[in-house]
Amino acid sequence: MKFHILTIACLVSFLTQAQDLFPFQLPKEKPAQQLSAAMERNYSQYLAPRPEHNELFSKFKYTKLKGFDYNDDDGTISRRDPSKVIFENGKYYVWYTKRETVSPPRGAKLSTDVIPSSDWDLAEIWYATSEDGFTWKEEGVAIPRPEKPNVGWRSVSTADILKWKGKYYLYYQGFMEASGKRGDDCPVTVSYADSPNGPWTPTHKIVIPNGQENAWDQYSIHDPYPLVYKGKIYLYYKSDFDGNPNLVRMQGLAMADDPLGPFEKHPLNPVLNSGHETTLFPFKEGIAALAIRDGNEHNTIQYAKDGVNFEIKAITSFMPAAAGPYVPDAFNSNGNGRGITWGLSHFINVTTWNKNHSALTRFDCDLSLDVNDPEMKKTGLYLKPDIYYSQGLSAKQRKRIEEENKKLKK
Repeated sequence: MKFHILTIACLVSFLTQAQDLFPFQLPKEKPAQQLSAAMERNYSQYLAPRPEHNELFSKFKYTKLKGFDYNDDDGTISRRDPSKVIFENGKYYVWYTKRETVSPPRGAKLSTDVIPSSDWDLAEIWYATSEDGFTWKEEGVAIPRPEKPNVGWRSVSTADILKWKGKYYLYYQGFMEASGKRGDDCPVTVSYADSPNGPWTPTHKIVIPNGQENAWDQYSIHDPYPLVYKGKIYLYYKSDFDGNPNLVRMQGLAMADDPLGPFEKHPLNPVLNSGHETTLFPFKEGIAALAIRDGNEHNTIQYAKDGVNFEIKAITSFMPAAAGPYVPDAFNSNGNGRGITWGLSHFINVTTWNKNHSALTRFDCDLSLDVNDPEMKKTGLYLKPDIYYSQGLSAKQRKRIEEENKKLKK
């Protein structure tokens, strides 16, 4: 009897331990057992436990665009910061910052009325159209610099598009001084038109003002990015703050019932603690965001069911800089956002910094509920050694290491 009782006890103990072991086949649903923090997070934080099943995970691939001339990359022509891409009149439209100056940027101290301080100084907003998203036709200036002292007399840049009740609105930064003299003081203004081809009527008014003194956005409102969400205009933006010793970049939100305002900033701003540029799109009942470059949560794709309280849903790499995606339902998702598959972005390091300029490029991805592209869901990214070596140690770092080695030999 004792032998049988012992055998049963051992069997129960074995089965209990076996039940506690995490299974070899990764379950699609969270198993009913105690989990480590990492495995708990794998089921509670992400949309799926495997990245290839996560609708908010994707790789990004890039294609060089046709139709844009850069004057042999001498730094006198720059195109950057594309808007969202929209489809109207049987073709795609995009707006972007274009600088065409007598020289490349020379910094704030050397800037003049014709010599730019930065890549986005002395710029205008141009637009282009395309039949296929790869070859583009530059159509001309959409928003020229207005006469002084109107908002943007020094430079207009970083536009984004809104379609609202049959009219079109371009929101953009308006500089009243050369960039870099204080810290990119540039509130947001807006122009409107009856057609994406213009003509555009400027309001010459500030629609998203800088924050009050000591507020996080007191000096800059960058990258205005409008979406229509729950019947209201949600305009996301970036601001630079802190600056001790480096600027911190986060994202805020302002809302309005009318494209011309008034816009009310959300009391929980900043709503994203990371990201150099502002790129968002409707997704399911909420809003998804690409947190690009800066901050603790850089290289993440995030989601907010309410458009405000964002949470990390994927971690990726090679994210597009200043992405302007093609968002078919940017203005009419009605709580059923379908996601994105492509758009335009820019490269800022086209050549050497003494010929500093940016170039537009196309990116593709699978962040769509309507597409299943397994190639975009692979996590491996294999780069040639030269790519890694190009990110090598600086002269200052090498000197520090040499000094450390000398101390060890004493």
